[in-house]
Amino acid sequence: MKQLLQRIFLGLAVASAVACSNISMPSMGGMLGGSGIVSVTEHKKANPNAPLLKYAASIRINQYTDARKLNNPRKVGTGAENVSGMSGKDIVLDQDVATIVTGAMKTSLDETGFQVSEAQNGNALFELSGIIKELTYDVKARDEVSIAVETTLKEISTNKIVWSAIVTEKANRFAGVSGNNKADVINYLYKELGIVTQKATEAVSATLMAVHPELFNLTPGTKPIPGVTVLVAPTVVPSAAPGAVPVPTVPAAATNPVPQFPAYVPHASDTNGLLLVNTNPERAKVYLDSVYFGLSPLRLELEPGVHAISVKLLGYKMVSEKVSVRKGDSTEMDLDLER
Repeated sequence: MKQLLQRIFLGLAVASAVACSNISMPSMGGMLGGSGIVSVTEHKKANPNAPLLKYAASIRINQYTDARKLNNPRKVGTGAENVSGMSGKDIVLDQDVATIVTGAMKTSLDETGFQVSEAQNGNALFELSGIIKELTYDVKARDEVSIAVETTLKEISTNKIVWSAIVTEKANRFAGVSGNNKADVINYLYKELGIVTQKATEAVSATLMAVHPELFNLTPGTKPIPGVTVLVAPTVVPSAAPGAVPVPTVPAAATNPVPQFPAYVPHASDTNGLLLVNTNPERAKVYLDSVYFGLSPLRLELEPGVHAISVKLLGYKMVSEKVSVRKGDSTEMDLDLER
């Protein structure tokens, strides 16, 4: 009887291990270890949507810097004692957070079509580096994830910053009546980290397409990405009229002329709406759904729905309102600020 029970328990353990190995993760991947620590591994399954041909734009990635004020570079949060399969109060990964974020960004760029290499590779055209300002996962009444990653893209030949931005993501979820387990934690954390890397990759792509269209063979343009606060971006010549054909502008005194192209102009479409924000006085900070988008007057292409808008200007009272954006339609707001 004792031997029979041992065989049953062994069979259940093997089945459990096989089930864990087949869990589908986001692009950067991950699976669960047998201890209270969450184990992270490279996801080997290829992305079926990844392009077969790579862009001529090549990027080398430096290791991201973990600037979080934590003694343990592998800790992401608290509440592990409430997670099935984990012990203690801390949620800890088996790799440094900097390594995980760097790998996630590398995978995202690679699957978008960039030629990506490690930092020691000297043949790349651009260099990517970053700072992890926040990455936490806390188990509470609702699980809370908060991520803030600053990313900088430089042109290696000139050492000039092409683009720099902070990408933020805050989300929460109800674990359900059955509660949390290790698979829930790692899946949700990777889902939110995937959103951050996707936003950064999309912004990098749009910027490089604007300043180096010859590397993509695509129409250049830049597009605002929700959740991305741009710190440095290229200057491009605005379009003379909607639908105007890009015309390179060459300074007369330039010895090595570089063509400049019209910027992407937000507009209403079949899927998105247009929001125009005007303030009196101008140059007020505009926040949409708690995300800073720029100074007024502002033109934003947004997903349809009800959005919360706040306007702040030093010396004036903050104005907060709700606005409804409809796809294919334009909505204009004129806000008078009071002292």
